[in-house]
Amino acid sequence: MVPKALLPWWIMAEFSQKRGKQRDDDPLSSAVDFLLANARLVLGVGGAAVLGIATLAVKRLIDRATSPPDKDDVKAEQKSIEESWQELNLLKASTRPQPKQRRDDLNQLQPSSDQVPRTPEPEPPGDPVAVTVSKLSPSPPTPLCLTLQERLLMYYQNRVVVSESDVTLAKQLAGDIAYELQNFLRGKFPELPFGDLSPSSTLYDGLEAVAADRTCLLVPLVLEPNLWSFIPGEDTIANDPYYWVIRRTQLEYFPRGSSPWDRFIVGGYLSSSVILEVLRKVLVGSINWPAIGSMLDCIIRPGVASEELLLEVQHDHLELRIVIFPTAGSEDRTLLAKPQEGLLENLWQQDFYQAEVSKLHELDSADSGARRLCLRLLQGICRHHPALNRLSVSHLAQVILHLSETETDWAPDSLADRFQQAIIELIGYLEEGSLPCYFNQHINLFGSLHEEEIDDMGFALYNVVMAPELLL
Repeated sequence: MVPKALLPWWIMAEFSQKRGKQRDDDPLSSAVDFLLANARLVLGVGGAAVLGIATLAVKRLIDRATSPPDKDDVKAEQKSIEESWQELNLLKASTRPQPKQRRDDLNQLQPSSDQVPRTPEPEPPGDPVAVTVSKLSPSPPTPLCLTLQERLLMYYQNRVVVSESDVTLAKQLAGDIAYELQNFLRGKFPELPFGDLSPSSTLYDGLEAVAADRTCLLVPLVLEPNLWSFIPGEDTIANDPYYWVIRRTQLEYFPRGSSPWDRFIVGGYLSSSVILEVLRKVLVGSINWPAIGSMLDCIIRPGVASEELLLEVQHDHLELRIVIFPTAGSEDRTLLAKPQEGLLENLWQQDFYQAEVSKLHELDSADSGARRLCLRLLQGICRHHPALNRLSVSHLAQVILHLSETETDWAPDSLADRFQQAIIELIGYLEEGSLPCYFNQHINLFGSLHEEEIDDMGFALYNVVMAPELLL
């Protein structure tokens, strides 16, 4: 056995201090003593020191768990462990003997102090990005950020423009279906004077956006001018200028039955809901759409679950939705039969689409402006955004028309500025919950929207008002 004097002195001192107090007949203590006594032969001085400190720590944990703690002993233990670690660090930090030089190394000439190459001084720290750019390219860097104008034009080309082939195909399908439906209605109701069915949508006015997937068919009702009169909504019980009633007149001279449209009268007024119901039955149950679709090389399905008179058309890669609206009115007024509820059930809604398109075309032709381009951009954004898809082309066109009253510079170079202003104007209308009609300030075009929908749209636009490129 190796004498205890060969062990590190700090371990021996630790053992001598605690031997009388902690040493007993426990076989664990004997085993620890034997292990520490022989550690230096196997592990060397440094290894024995580490093993000794670790073993002491384990023994003290065991003693502490089996005996009540003594405050003086605890403080002494902590101080002893700290001193042991300090001495161990000094031992490791001591210099090791330098290896002897070989004879060959001694024979080599040592360079003088003048011949020793100097280490180049480090350059002062600078901007790492600027240093990297200067090393890669001596020319000034090109800007990586696009302007809003460039982003808008890129978005327009990539996500708004519709291929001419799709537009042509959609217009062809809508025209063929309108022709077939017109022939069927005239054969089914020869006594009812229907006018020529005409498609009407952005497809026919160069304002289509994103996809050629929707259009509408207008079914004109030819009314006798001397038997029917148009009364604005503010003069009715509904008190809404957006809706009109068509009243049957001169019943004392021309009793009911004098007009073929008398069969659709409810309470002395031509009912839009009754006409819609009759046409719905015809579309769903009377017309052989599979045969017409086979002839036109497409699939046509009537929208059974839709409140509107809807036809769903599928042709290869193109899907087209056609909404059918019975219409009445005069040269300066177009009224549509749309599904309504409550007091508006039998009323006719005034349509401003053709007036909006004509006015935009007139303004752009006068100053070569970009109003219609701005409208198509707004359409594309609203169609791609889940919270904004309730905004129709009519809503957006009205915003641009209002903005044109105060802003005269609509040059293509000012597209980005006008686009931002249009968003700000739209936010203002949504905050008020009212969008006045450009052609009749008493009409609120947001009247058919729910309050939750208006709040969602306003919140979506408000979040990007300072960074409109986030919408792109």
